[in-house]
Amino acid sequence: MYEASPDAWLALSSALGLGLLIGLVRERSHGRAHAIAGLRTHALVSLGAAVAAWLGLPVLLVGLGVTGLLAAMAYNATRQDDPGLTSEVTLVVTFLLGAMAMRMPALATGLAVVVAVLLYAKEPLHALTRDTFSEREVFDGLLLLASALVILPILPDRPIGPFDAINLATIWKLVVLVMAISALGHIVLRVVGNRWGLAAAGFFAGYVSSTAAVIGFGQRARQTPALLRSAVAAALLSNLASLSLCVPILWAVSPPLVRQLWPELVAIGAVLLAGGLLGLRAGRHETVQPPTAESRMFRFGHALGFALLVAGLGFVAAALAAWVGPRGALAAAALSATAELHAAVATLAAQFARGGLAIESSRLWMLALLAASLGAKSVIAWVSGGAAYGARVAIGLLGALAAGVMVVWLL
Repeated sequence: MYEASPDAWLALSSALGLGLLIGLVRERSHGRAHAIAGLRTHALVSLGAAVAAWLGLPVLLVGLGVTGLLAAMAYNATRQDDPGLTSEVTLVVTFLLGAMAMRMPALATGLAVVVAVLLYAKEPLHALTRDTFSEREVFDGLLLLASALVILPILPDRPIGPFDAINLATIWKLVVLVMAISALGHIVLRVVGNRWGLAAAGFFAGYVSSTAAVIGFGQRARQTPALLRSAVAAALLSNLASLSLCVPILWAVSPPLVRQLWPELVAIGAVLLAGGLLGLRAGRHETVQPPTAESRMFRFGHALGFALLVAGLGFVAAALAAWVGPRGALAAAALSATAELHAAVATLAAQFARGGLAIESSRLWMLALLAASLGAKSVIAWVSGGAAYGARVAIGLLGALAAGVMVVWLL
């Protein structure tokens, strides 16, 4: 006598559960007026798909065809009252997820949760797309999606050029990364508003350029001395954002290096966060206008320029590594870190990935890059915002660097 295995029972129960979940959302969203399929129908369709997948591909194809036919008949019957296709498409998706549960129950259940959220958030999503975002923002969003989903997959993911210094896929990942994080900051400021003032603006500006953020908030502090504390908080949080951006850059180029450097990165980030929160609390009554609907979500030229800088620095570093050795490449990276930390971090990760550096040397070079970057920004803060602003920013930045040095020394 045949007995179903525990995995089969898990798959069947997952199919039934995801059908009940999607059906529940559909029934609550539409009531009984226009819903072509509610809780019971979606549960039966999902469970039937799982059984069909168990019986074999011919039965599965027949079941999918019957489900599609029923959905088409329901659309013809209800299109006068509900011209949309969501209900019909959802029924077919439920069938496919039920069949998928027989092989990958966890993934099928997770996707069902995503489907349920999309169905439940109909009104907020419509309001967001129609009323909140402008045409310029929609265009930027489409450009970001095209960069990530169309261009990135077709780029070769292998070293090319002299010294094998250029990897087009890795460089374009950095372009997409900068655009995506900048877009996220823009959306948060647009949706949340100006409650968090300069601090929120500073944090998200740091994803684009923390050096520019330090200069900009220094000028604001010089022009409006009452905003000094908020401006200092914004500058420190912009550097926290810049530091956090180093993590995905390191991960994209050399994942093992991230696991080795996380203690000092966490220590530096904690000090920057503490300084930013102190300034945020002190200047909590000051606000700044959020970006408008006509503001750009990101600057493609900035993201592309950053990628080209990484490519150029990578080429120089590879050439120096071939002629002088890894220390020559990292010396060039340390010099460039005074203006652009992330490109230098990418160079460090590349050298580690090539096997040109041991982990102990990589840790010391990471501190050297951070020292060059944070030291330069301390001087820039003093020049742009005056003594009061510069001294406070320098204390926060150099204090964070000291925390990183202490962690490395203890290790």
